[in-house]
Formats: sequence, C-alpha cells, structure tokens
Amino acid sequence: MSERPIFVATHPRACSTAFERVFMTRRDILQCIHEPFGDAFYFGPERLGARYADDEEGRRRSGFENTTYKDVMDGLLNPEGCEGKRLFIKDIAHYLLPPDGQPASIAPSLQDSATPNGVTPNGIPSFTTTPTTNGTSHPRRSNPTVIPLPLLRTFHFTFLIRHPRRAVPSYYRCTVPPLSNKTGFHNFLPAEAGYDELRRLFDYLRAEGVVVSREGDGDGKGDGEGMKITVVDADDLLDRPGEVIEAFCEDVGIDYHEGMLRWGDEEGQRLAVEAFEKWNGFHDDAIGSTGLRARVGGKKPPTAAEEDEEWRRKFGEEGQRVIRATVDANVADYEYLKSFALKF
Repeated sequence: MSERPIFVATHPRACSTAFERVFMTRRDILQCIHEPFGDAFYFGPERLGARYADDEEGRRRSGFENTTYKDVMDGLLNPEGCEGKRLFIKDIAHYLLPPDGQPASIAPSLQDSATPNGVTPNGIPSFTTTPTTNGTSHPRRSNPTVIPLPLLRTFHFTFLIRHPRRAVPSYYRCTVPPLSNKTGFHNFLPAEAGYDELRRLFDYLRAEGVVVSREGDGDGKGDGEGMKITVVDADDLLDRPGEVIEAFCEDVGIDYHEGMLRWGDEEGQRLAVEAFEKWNGFHDDAIGSTGLRARVGGKKPPTAAEEDEEWRRKFGEEGQRVIRATVDANVADYEYLKSFALKF
C-alpha cells in the first residue's frame, strides 16, 4: 500500500471537518493538515478567489498575503515536525482551480515543477494522447488545476461529497448574519459551492490514472499505477460511521479501530482548535463534538416545496431563491460523483 500523503478533496460543508476529526485521533501515525491551499487561493499573490481581491487589509491580517502555491506544496512535500508520520490532508477542491470554469494555467511559482507530461513549456496545460495499458490511446485531458500533474501524482487522492440540498444552505448560513459576523464572509458566492471543480478534478485524475476504476476495467487508467477510486458520501458517513471509516481506512492503508470515532481528550481538543482557528466560525460544531455516532432514525428526504419553505423561513425570500438556484445547478455533478461512492 502506498505511503503517499492522503488528500481528501471535497467541497465546502460536506461534513468534512467531522471526518477530519476522526483521523486526528490517529496522532500515532498521521499528521493532519487542514485546508492548506486556501491560504494561496484567497490571500497570496497568486490568489484565484475573488472574495478578498479588493480587501488588502484582510489579506494582510490573514498572515498569508505572501503565500504562493509553491509555498503550500513545499510545506506538504517537506513537512516540519512529522517525525515520519504520514500526512492526512483535507482540502477544498476549488482552491486548486480558477473559479467559474476559467481556463487554468500552472501557478507561476510552480512553473519549474511543470514538465512536458501534460504541460506545455509556458505552463499552459496541453491536450494530447497517451497510450493505455491495452495499447490503445485516449485523449489526455487538459489540467484544470494550477498544480502540475507530477505534483498531483504525489498524493493519494480520495473524495468526500454531500448532497447540495444539505451543503449549500449550510454554507449560505455562514455568509449571512449572525454567523457572518464571526466568519467574516459577508456575501454568498455561488461559485464557491465547489461541485463543478471537484468533478473536474476527479475526472482529470481519473483520466490520468492518478485514481483508477475499482472494477479494474481499464477505463481511465492512464499509466495504471494510480490508487483505486475512493468516494465517501456524507449521508453514508452519518448513517454508518463505523462501516464507512473502516472501508476508507482499508482503501488508504490505515488500521481501523472503533476508538477513532471518539475524541475530546485535552490534547486532541487543543490541536483541533489550533487547526481550525484560521476559519473562525466555520467549524464550531466539529470543535464542540466528542465523537461520530450514527444518526438515529432515517429521515425521508423532504420535497422541493418543503425545502423551499424551510429555506424561506430561515433566510428570507432572496436567500431561498439563491439557495434553490445553487442547489439545482450542482445536483448533476453531485449525482455523477455519487455514482462512484463506496457502497454499503
């Protein structure tokens, strides 16, 4: 089993912090890194996100105004204080891609890491063909990220998803009062939903053989040396936490035990607060939790009308309208990724 750093790629509000807390219990073998690429995406000189584009003071206060994508990669490839532990990285996929479907080019600071393997000399991703294991050829996809393919190959990618009907209103709540007074995110940006970017990253990694079909049918295998696809759906995680975490551990090469579903010790709590503090207000539920337990009593999904009424009651007419439009725009990408999820 590969000892590559485990990279859990997700979209916002996918129950990902609770998932992360599970693996923070394994301080004996893992060093957990929380959303490192957000530093470059929002604040640094190569920033892609628009949220802080006109907020120079906010970027300065973050402490990451000079952080490049290379700085982040260097910290992950040469981590301090790991003492031989394997890295466990949870990050938002859209931090690696330009927003709104804009074409990508390799981040300037990573130009020296780009090779002809899918990247042209000026750093612009190319579209070529590559032989598969059976001797045929398939199109090599353009790299949708700002990270060169050779560096993407250094990670063992896995994926965490949640239905937009749950994730989008949860994220919207973080961008309006009263919670926005704590998070500092004072407007909702539909482009930050993250499903489109997660799907494009997934498809690119699959086409390049960084992750491969669980069925072993050769589809999208590329060089055939990748890790098998591991997609976790948050509903499965909440309904069957033990089964889901055990299956995930088997895929990534971690020994599972039930104690991983419980936390709250003083040292673990200190590390969680320290890891999550840069995104104040977004992770309060996970910080205040003591474990991951199966939710009681399966609930039938609400109708669209029931959802609309709930969102209207919580967020007003405009909030309901924006949430519904964003949910509907992302369902197809969620369902596509869901088709690859672990089955229980």
